[in-house]
Amino acid sequence: MTASRLGRDRLLGYGIGSVGTGVFSAVPGLLLLYYLTDVLGVPAAVAGFVLVAPKIWDVLLNPLVGAASDREAVRTGRRTRLLAIGSAALPVTFALMFAVPGGVPGALWAGAAFLLAATAFACFQVPYVALPAEMSADQGERTRIMSWRVVCLTAGILVAGGLAPAVVGLAGGGRAGYAVMGVTVGAVMAAALAGATLATRWVPSRPGPRQLGPVAAFRLARGNVPFFVLLAAFVTQALAVAVMLAGAPYVAAYRLGDYGLTSVMFVCLVGPSMLAVPGWAWLARVHGPVRCYLAASAGFCGVTVALVPAVAAGGTAATLALTALAGVCYAALQLLPLSLLPDTVHADAARTGHAQAGAFTGLWTAGETAGLALGPGLFALVLTGSGFVSAPVESPVAQPPEALTGLLLGFTALPALLMLISLPFVAWYGRLTTKETV
Repeated sequence: MTASRLGRDRLLGYGIGSVGTGVFSAVPGLLLLYYLTDVLGVPAAVAGFVLVAPKIWDVLLNPLVGAASDREAVRTGRRTRLLAIGSAALPVTFALMFAVPGGVPGALWAGAAFLLAATAFACFQVPYVALPAEMSADQGERTRIMSWRVVCLTAGILVAGGLAPAVVGLAGGGRAGYAVMGVTVGAVMAAALAGATLATRWVPSRPGPRQLGPVAAFRLARGNVPFFVLLAAFVTQALAVAVMLAGAPYVAAYRLGDYGLTSVMFVCLVGPSMLAVPGWAWLARVHGPVRCYLAASAGFCGVTVALVPAVAAGGTAATLALTALAGVCYAALQLLPLSLLPDTVHADAARTGHAQAGAFTGLWTAGETAGLALGPGLFALVLTGSGFVSAPVESPVAQPPEALTGLLLGFTALPALLMLISLPFVAWYGRLTTKETV
């Protein structure tokens, strides 16, 4: 590890991988549920299961991949092999999710492809998130690394939310439109993931003096209370954002009257992040990352509450403006917890004498995966409970008033509640780390 200042080529080389991970994190949450219910005509309850089941597997898999990544690092001093496997497999399996052949049950095909894609994603994401803790020993330098990563992540999410629905429309919509989108976006992912794999081969990985199995790694890690408190806050917030992403197409189509606004809403949520990241990084240096993290979380909660009357009134301009304001807070929700994560890894190394970057990031990405997976599933549950009627796009049906109310509250009030639940965890993390530095 080195504490020297990293060049922009190395920062960009690492960050570019987040373009690919951002696409995969966002597109299934944004479009897959709608694809299943309104293109393939799959009932909402079944569609929700299809989205959640592969991610449950992913949650179980991530800690195992983390331990495997640490074992590889002990043997070879690098984490490149798993990165390469994930970067090769993920774009292909992603495209298959949206290429259901005629005569094949849509839910079965999409679910199987999603399961394979989630496995490939774990192979790349877990060692990828572990790298910043090994790229520099300096806290300020790790914040720079994360700033570049979040900007690239935002670019990837913008590709997902802006390009993906647009490609569907340009390709004629329906099954064919989604199939073209899967291949197009998959190609973007392939370039980003392969680029990061090649650009980070220089990073030395030295997790500890011996290889640990997953059980031993977890036993050693469970004493790191600040890590698990920070993880609880991050997962709850990931769930809140995932619920909003899943609800965006429904709000655009059924409350604002134009499905095409899905891309605009997504860009309004994510676009400000690219501009806001430098501002949040500066505020974190001046006022402290935990205080800024708490303020951004509370701000996001307040904005989602304000969205309730705006969406209910069908006010497109007000909805988009508030969504953009939420995007400013969203930038901090991405930057600050990821900047704090390497601190918990280094603090645990001082406690145990064994730096388990892979083990901790395996647990972290498992939690993030769970939040992103449960979001669409939770929104699907809201749709089911409120009486939403699934139908192919070629045969649209009028939704009952209860369904319109349900999707409104699922997009606004439910994320606000989840964000409110996360606030005590952020405050608790601040108290724990303050005690440790006194």
